[in-house]
Amino acid sequence: GPISGVNKDIAVLQCHGDCDPLVPIMFGSLTVEKLKTMINPANVTFKTYSGMMHSSSLEEMMDVKQFIGKHLPPVD
Repeated sequence: GPISGVNKDIAVLQCHGDCDPLVPIMFGSLTVEKLKTMINPANVTFKTYSGMMHSSSLEEMMDVKQFIGKHLPPVD
């Protein structure tokens, strides 16, 4: 359904490897453009990782850690 209220301002980090053989980067790009029409586009971040396939990398995990640290309160 439609996104409304506080959910329109949610922060989204979408990560994608540029060598992913299962989900081509074109589909990641299309997804992020669709997200930008549904929520505040300033809150959508799309990061690509050179040479990364359908997996993860230390660089990606560090970006995820930084994103979580920026957007979620610390756990005591």
